[in-house]
Amino acid sequence: MSLYNWGDVTLGRIPLREVFAVAESGGDDRSLDLEGQESYPPLTRAQVIARHDGINSLIPGQCIPVTWTDKPERNGYYTVKSASSTYTEYRTDMVTADWKVSLDRVGSDSETDLQSRLTGAVRLNDFSLTGERWHAPPIGHYGYYTGATNPTTMTRTGADGAMTVYRGVPAGVSPKWGCPPTSYLTGRVRVTTTASQEVYGVDVPLNAAGWSLSNGLVNVTPSASASFDVQAYTGGAYHSKLWNVSVAGSASSITSWDGATLLRNDPEMCIVRLVKGLNPGRATLDLTLRRGSRTVEGYLQTGTAATLAAYRSTLETNTSFAASGYVTATGNDADGNRFAVGSARAFTAHTNGGITKSSATSMDFWIGVVAGGGSAVSGDAATDLRNMYVACMPESVYGVRR
Repeated sequence: MSLYNWGDVTLGRIPLREVFAVAESGGDDRSLDLEGQESYPPLTRAQVIARHDGINSLIPGQCIPVTWTDKPERNGYYTVKSASSTYTEYRTDMVTADWKVSLDRVGSDSETDLQSRLTGAVRLNDFSLTGERWHAPPIGHYGYYTGATNPTTMTRTGADGAMTVYRGVPAGVSPKWGCPPTSYLTGRVRVTTTASQEVYGVDVPLNAAGWSLSNGLVNVTPSASASFDVQAYTGGAYHSKLWNVSVAGSASSITSWDGATLLRNDPEMCIVRLVKGLNPGRATLDLTLRRGSRTVEGYLQTGTAATLAAYRSTLETNTSFAASGYVTATGNDADGNRFAVGSARAFTAHTNGGITKSSATSMDFWIGVVAGGGSAVSGDAATDLRNMYVACMPESVYGVRR
């Protein structure tokens, strides 16, 4: 509920003060026009700016859930026609964002299927792997449909609750499923910046030392003593492991970043790009997190050939299965889990537990947790995480009438 007992209208992930009037029209398309104002006070300045940026990040044709506190009959899925916001700074006094959004109604959840278009190909790999196609819709979805061939299911429980992950999704199929608009954001991938402010859209500056990337199962943040911290949610809490990346082998890991930006920011998938100056040259690291995944994916690049590496910041006893594409801890840690790390391309195992690649300008990798360690359920074993990495598909979600 908004401040001063105003209701909320939520456009996609953007919470706004609910407006009194909702202008609707019929015809070929059932359109809906909204306008309102966000202000500091009562919000914080950062919240007003985030909502202003979020409105301007809405893309024409994009399908989003829209929910109201006081007008729940209007809840449903809509496609964006246009969006704009005017930012006004009254110096030392107040900040306002006057916004307008025009939408076309697709329908309520009872008349709308969400279609996940899983495109792309199995990752090129050096291990003759076909991988495993998988997919994780939001928590609270229902009626998952893939035609004549049904996938199997497993459950992964994260900070947002229990999520169903579909395994063995048939190739060439775009799964359809339903979901109440009020549940669509549960289990989403999210990016936050300073003061844990969630970021909407991609044209927003990130604090290079204060961002986080999370899907409720994995949380990735910068670290003062390592390249980043990969936290795995198991047993009702997040458990931390520090990781280093380097473009100089083990000689000098990157422990701070000069810049951070967003390449993609959707509920089903987010990509953060980190940049480090090498004087001369630079290194870039793209971190990708998908809804329902227990692994964060990395892609490290530099302009000139070097020894690239991704490895545990402190030695953890490990067993190398480099010939099969991964390395994992030998035994369970204090939380009952084991780390796992790997790549789609040939690599050399790092002593600490990790991977290295010499004379290279790029290196792909994944870092995850074997939840339950030696007693991991099917789908959470190290080989399963590897297979899911190899065959994970880019996802785009569309609303279609049933």
